Amino acid sequence: MQKSTFGNRAALMFSALAATVVLAGIAMPAEAQTYGDCTITGKKGSMPLTPAIPGQLTVEVALPAPGWWNGDTPATIKDGYEYCMAANIAHRAGLDKVAVVNVSWESLIAGQTKNFDLSLSEASITPERKKVIDFSTPYFNSDIGVLVKTTTKVTADNIRSMRIGVHQGTTGADFAANVIKPTEPIKVFPDTAGMFTALAAGQIDIALSDTAYVLGQAANSHGTMKVVGQYTTGETYGAIYPKGSANEEKINQIIQSMADDGTLKMLTQKYLAAAWGQDPTKIPYFKP
Repeated sequence: MQKSTFGNRAALMFSALAATVVLAGIAMPAEAQTYGDCTITGKKGSMPLTPAIPGQLTVEVALPAPGWWNGDTPATIKDGYEYCMAANIAHRAGLDKVAVVNVSWESLIAGQTKNFDLSLSEASITPERKKVIDFSTPYFNSDIGVLVKTTTKVTADNIRSMRIGVHQGTTGADFAANVIKPTEPIKVFPDTAGMFTALAAGQIDIALSDTAYVLGQAANSHGTMKVVGQYTTGETYGAIYPKGSANEEKINQIIQSMADDGTLKMLTQKYLAAAWGQDPTKIPYFKP
């Protein structure tokens, strides 16, 4: 997310939450094996690695993240862009299990969590974050979207006079403060759920976050919210590795192979474009 970082988005005293679910690969013919409800591509075990916990790929995420992780808890997640991305990484690494661990965003982005292989949580790659965490090769391009109630009229000209809500510690929060510079005080929320609830209640006029993320919220709002514009940032999402991970180079190779063979594009079309119900390239761009 342009969780400031995607990132995103501090007394960082949250400890990693602990809800871990292990999903075993189903024994099926080669190339047809599945993890949850994911489509699996590539050759199993073609890029082996030694995981943090033997026998499984341990992946951290800050939930909720609809479209990316479809489900509110590790136990309910069976698909989504990043979940299925993790499943495909596990497959190519020769691992039959994906363990999903839900953690706080603050702990994740501060490099406070341990015993995992990578995190996939829509984290924007920034120089500041690189000081404390290691990022993978980019896997998704991200801009910042403007989410409003469908009855609210917001344009590039009047946005500075609006009440803007942001997710604490995200690049969206940085962008609002340093680029948009609204005349009304910025409302900072500890999580996106609280920000979206405040928007629905009329406590803020705008929820500012990654275009990809607010599109997911708009799609789930039953027509009560819409994305009226976006700002280009040139940001990209990257997986987060434990600092100094021995698997960084190998997982980077797997991610690049998934980009090269069209797997990441397939995941975008299947889990994001369909869920959003609109083409993000058709959303107008605002100039700061």
